[in-house]
Amino acid sequence: MLSGKKIILGVTGSIAAYKAALLVRLFVKHGAEVRVVMTDAATHFVGELTFSNLSQQPVFRGLWDGEWTEHVHLGAWADLMVVAPASANTIAKMSQGICDNALTAVYLAAKCPVMVAPAMDADMSIHPAYLRNLRLLQEDGVKIVDSGIGFLASGLHGKGRLAEPEEILAAVADFLGGTEGQLSGRKVLISAGPTRERIDPVRFLTNPSTGTMGYAIAAEAVRLGAEVTLISGPCNPSVDPGVAPVYVESAAEMFEAMVERAGDQDVVIMSAAVADYTPKRSYDHKVKKQPGDLQLTMTRTRDILHQLGQQKPTGQLLVGFALETQDALANARGKLERKNLDFIVLNTLADAGAGFGTKTNKVTLLSRDGNEVAFPLKDKTEVARDLWEHLTQSLKTT
Repeated sequence: MLSGKKIILGVTGSIAAYKAALLVRLFVKHGAEVRVVMTDAATHFVGELTFSNLSQQPVFRGLWDGEWTEHVHLGAWADLMVVAPASANTIAKMSQGICDNALTAVYLAAKCPVMVAPAMDADMSIHPAYLRNLRLLQEDGVKIVDSGIGFLASGLHGKGRLAEPEEILAAVADFLGGTEGQLSGRKVLISAGPTRERIDPVRFLTNPSTGTMGYAIAAEAVRLGAEVTLISGPCNPSVDPGVAPVYVESAAEMFEAMVERAGDQDVVIMSAAVADYTPKRSYDHKVKKQPGDLQLTMTRTRDILHQLGQQKPTGQLLVGFALETQDALANARGKLERKNLDFIVLNTLADAGAGFGTKTNKVTLLSRDGNEVAFPLKDKTEVARDLWEHLTQSLKTT
């Protein structure tokens, strides 16, 4: 993805600095040449030796290290400067043009575009002064890879968590590879997560889906310029700021939400793990324990993909998912044909690291014309990128 690209990675004083080491590794793995610039505070979290070994280049830390014009040389050398993690302190300095360390000096000397991935505690991330500084950077043309929501080093849960290295990699690859805007003007509808089928107010039937794959597909579509609507069952991955989420619980609710919105979409992707059966009766009170066994009568839920296939307008791409445990290819191919899909994404629990509850997935993309493209095990962010690379090519021919 990054073959021949020159990237400056700026690392600031944040507990998330350990993720910057992973980011260097990803950049190098994908062909980039990386130079790391650190603030003094960053070295309290990760040492220079880690970054110099991973990048196979010396770390630039002090303005008086080596040639005093090193910041100028680096600023002219790079194709992109990425600051990750970017602390509130460094963002404030960058926005005001303060030049008191190696990183801010390189920033002011940089002739290349700049990308910033903020990381800080929850209360800091919503402070008016920080938000003002972030807006100033955006006005200066700095691209922001927004922080996510999750558990923070302080023990709080909220916004401020550094974007995962794979997300930053995808943003960098999109920017340098010129893929941003490929879905500009396109409308995309995606489902994600599990459904819950209520037995009574305190019990339900569900599955282990975390929604990670669907959310990653939605985030990648946003990066490519699409207008994205996400129909999500009960799960809690971070939602990309550019995604319009609609939250549902049951298979019936997801059916209504998807069918109602699908008609004017350019692409519809059904990645949710929807219940095939639901209790025939849902009690409005807690079912108390009784002697003997409890028998539940189940009834079929309405088939969302089948309905979408029946009403699919000309030119729309309809994509389904198939999680199989046996006869994977045959079952996936049959589902593609029966439900009038253009593509189906197959994954199987027989592959370690694939399926529910993992950060990775191993998929095969099957198309209506009989083609099969098998991908190796990858982080779900990279899987989403692979899928969109093929789907966008198909859109160009429609």
